[in-house]
Amino acid sequence: MRKIMILAAAAAMLSASCATAKKANEVSAAPVVKPGVEVLRDGGFQCLQGKKIGLLTNPSGVDRNLHSTIDILYKADGVELVKLFAPEHGVRGDIYAGGHADDTVDEATGLPVLSIYGKYRTPTKEMLEGLDAVVYDIQDVGTRSYTFISALGLMMRACAENGVEVIVLDRPNPLGGLKVEGNYVEPTFYSYVSEFKIPYVYGLTVGEFAQLINEEGLNTGEKGNLEPVKCKLTVVPMEGWKRSMTYDQTGLPWILPSPQVPLAQNAVGYPCAGIVGDFSAHYLNIGVGYTLPFLVFGAEWIDAEKLKAVLDSYELPGIAWRCVHYKPFFGNNQGTLLHGVQYFFTDYDKASLTTINFYVMQAIHELYPEHNPYDGKANRMHDQVCGTDYVRKTFEKSFKVADIIDYWSKDVEAFKAISAKYYLYD
Repeated sequence: MRKIMILAAAAAMLSASCATAKKANEVSAAPVVKPGVEVLRDGGFQCLQGKKIGLLTNPSGVDRNLHSTIDILYKADGVELVKLFAPEHGVRGDIYAGGHADDTVDEATGLPVLSIYGKYRTPTKEMLEGLDAVVYDIQDVGTRSYTFISALGLMMRACAENGVEVIVLDRPNPLGGLKVEGNYVEPTFYSYVSEFKIPYVYGLTVGEFAQLINEEGLNTGEKGNLEPVKCKLTVVPMEGWKRSMTYDQTGLPWILPSPQVPLAQNAVGYPCAGIVGDFSAHYLNIGVGYTLPFLVFGAEWIDAEKLKAVLDSYELPGIAWRCVHYKPFFGNNQGTLLHGVQYFFTDYDKASLTTINFYVMQAIHELYPEHNPYDGKANRMHDQVCGTDYVRKTFEKSFKVADIIDYWSKDVEAFKAISAKYYLYD
């Protein structure tokens, strides 16, 4: 049984020797996993030859030597890259979380950059005009509420409606390919953070995911209210990836796909703390604004020792806790000393990721019932992220994970059976 532990980046830098730090920053000389962009390049860009190409990417679209997919395609013989599409944060990562992008020009290539995280989230007919295919190359995090899979799905829909091919360059799922958690998105709860009828953690690479939504009729628009459409889809698979792999086993450098996911461990933390992170600042800080985004839970009013003791008493499989005290550098808690807990995986295979959110909320309620994240009010963002209002309405009654766990898990086995048809890797 493999065992991994999430380590705080700041602690690692303090304790590591110079030699260890140098090794950690080196790109692997012996490739383990070859991402789709390298497979495409080594195959002579065959599926792009003779086509006018658009590219939907961000800074995480690189080869192992950190060459941008933008530059790789722009310089490739026989490839005619004519425009770029900018998701959240922009193609070069120069737009902060939530900031809307405007149409612009990429300075390095002179190519037009069309925003699909501004006035439009579904590309228009005019945006796709003149293209034979759109290439997608973004590092996914394996969690439904992360907006880049929404960008892909809406691009696929628009391309289907306009006769444009979609080509997905596959990349590893940093959670591995074995974790599936959470219920399906239900009618009226579709949104840009819950675009598809899939579990919250879905255990697929982005290439497998694209095949799933294309073939199973899940691409029903941002509000889930349109007839499904099917695009011409090509997936350029990786070489060497296994479903059991976590990102540290791939031999690939991690390039942050968004500002609060600077390391692969933060991607693993995203489903563990991101649901709590959707509440307002009066509740819990989850490390955003500090060096540990999605890896801690803290507040000014928490007694860290007491919170750890309650969480220890739950004996959650594969998870351990430590007390932590920290001051965020920015955000609503900037400069305030917070107290709380940091979680670690002692056995990643046995651990449930998403329920960490709810067990922390349960423990907080036991100790501090006056701090209610719901305040007796509907929370639309929380409901959209969970894909239902059942979780909120049921959990807030007594804050017991046991009351919601069956519902949260009800679609997992059915999804595993459906999604297995689209596995590209063992």
